Amino acid sequence: MGGHGHEPPYKIPPYTQFQINGIPQLEELERALAKKGLRDPWIRNEAWRYHPGFGTRLQRAKNVFFRGFSIGLALTVVAVGAEKLLGGGGDHGDHGHEGGH
Repeated sequence: MGGHGHEPPYKIPPYTQFQINGIPQLEELERALAKKGLRDPWIRNEAWRYHPGFGTRLQRAKNVFFRGFSIGLALTVVAVGAEKLLGGGGDHGDHGHEGGH
């Protein structure tokens, strides 16, 4: 079934790309473990969390909740402007008509 020349839409980076050097939190953890005579051979697997592309929790939350906000706001402004310009969307009130109360 395969063999159509399609590649996955992502590329898994090599594990050697992620190092703990320059990441204060992981360097501190490594030092704390070394003081106890311990070493974590898998510590580099946490390095991706501190990669600039992933950002902090707040940055990731903003990306999730506000993704597309600017284009949505622009489209809303265009839609409201077009509605006003074309005279549609007027108030649906009674405009001077006496109610039958």
